[in-house]
Amino acid sequence: MSALSGRAAIAGIGATDFSKDSGRSELRLAAEAVTAALDDAGLSPSDVDGLTSFTMDTNIEVAVARAVGIPNLTFFSRIHYGGGAAAATVHQAAMAVATRAADVVVAYRAFNERSGQRYGQVNTGLVQQVNSSGTDNAFSYPHGLSTPAAFVAMVAQRYMHEYGATSEDFGAVAVLDRARAATNPAAFFHGKPITLEDHQNSRFIAEPLHLLDCCQESDGGVAIVVTSPERARDLKRPPVTIAAAAQGSAQDQFIMTSYYRDDLAGLPEMKLVGDQLWRHSGLSPDDVDCAVLYDHFTPYVLMQLEELGFCGRGEAKDFVASGALDLDGRMPLNPHGGQLGEAYIHGMNGIAEGVRQLRGDAVNQVADVDTVLVTAGTGVPTSGLVLTR
Repeated sequence: MSALSGRAAIAGIGATDFSKDSGRSELRLAAEAVTAALDDAGLSPSDVDGLTSFTMDTNIEVAVARAVGIPNLTFFSRIHYGGGAAAATVHQAAMAVATRAADVVVAYRAFNERSGQRYGQVNTGLVQQVNSSGTDNAFSYPHGLSTPAAFVAMVAQRYMHEYGATSEDFGAVAVLDRARAATNPAAFFHGKPITLEDHQNSRFIAEPLHLLDCCQESDGGVAIVVTSPERARDLKRPPVTIAAAAQGSAQDQFIMTSYYRDDLAGLPEMKLVGDQLWRHSGLSPDDVDCAVLYDHFTPYVLMQLEELGFCGRGEAKDFVASGALDLDGRMPLNPHGGQLGEAYIHGMNGIAEGVRQLRGDAVNQVADVDTVLVTAGTGVPTSGLVLTR
């Protein structure tokens, strides 16, 4: 087991509403989410001495500290790689707490992704960066691979070719997530389930990806409070233990598709994360009671199931069809509705759902949850968490 295992806990979670037009600045969304998380934990801004976020977040730590009323910071850290940073922000917070670099660290992410910058659209500025990322993007953009959906579509085509998966197999994930969102009042798609026919009839974004294979663009913010288990036990809410945290970047890694690998139909960076999580926690896939898998695109959910060891290569479509991911199944998936159904806050809302499941106060509560797996963005260098009671 890792030296980090069990040495930090999540003591509070907070979020704004999820919308397509927040009407607030991104800094206000961040401040609202952080304040809500502190209220949830029963802490005040003066208790906080650390902040972690994404390099993509427009809200720098000192601005958030001023807006919330946090007086002093002894630790601050930002993680690269877009959605791959989600669990890594909590990983960094946990390391700071475990090493006593800080006592209370808040991880946050806030943006106006629908009413402001839309990450699903072509962004030529990525090619114009005067750095290595600009060089990498310059190889794919001239060929039309210039949006996340286009990147993932190429991998999905290869996965279908190698393992016989179909668009309907991808659609099963979308239907499942939207069913959970339909009963979640916080979800943008509350009360709006879909059928497989709806999925198949939705327009193509980048074949084979239909519109309903792609996550939302959302406005909103989420924050997570991390502190020591000892301190967390004395706070307002039941603490959730960070049993393991890991990050991973595999050989020949690019963003978002690693075109030059021999195997285009896998996510080796997620296998690297999974192997660490199981080793560091002393647990295995059989011990997971609920999974919150990053679902920005449905094919990557199937591929994650395989890389994390829940089934063999090419077997995820049958694993899903077996009912294993249902709320009363072997391993319920995304009870909040995921990023396809609840909101796309770069995976941070998935971490919050993992906490709710372990506290026992989730809207779609899974019975007898002791262990939750949470993953971050795939196709990029990524991260993951194992959370326990």
